Amino acid sequence: MTTPPIQPGYPQGVSDKSKVVAGVLGILLGFFGAGRFYIGDTKTGVLQLVVSVCTFGLGSIWGLIDGILILVNGGVDAQGRPLRD
Repeated sequence: MTTPPIQPGYPQGVSDKSKVVAGVLGILLGFFGAGRFYIGDTKTGVLQLVVSVCTFGLGSIWGLIDGILILVNGGVDAQGRPLRD
C-alpha cells in the first residue's frame, strides 16, 4: 500500500509563530500592525498602519479586534500554516 500524495494548498505542519504572541501584539500594538508583521502578513500589516495614520489613530481599533480574533480563533502564518498555541 502506498501513502496518498500530499494535496497542494495544504501546507504540512504547524507554524513556528505563536498565536498568543500574535494576538497580544495585535492588541497592544495594533496601531502599527505588529501582530500581522509578526506572522509574516506584511501586506495587511502595512494596511493597518496606513489606515491608523490616515484616521489619526481610530484605525487602531482594527488591530485591537484583529488581535482578539487571533487569540480566540487562531490564525495562519504567511505560508498558510496554523499558528501554534
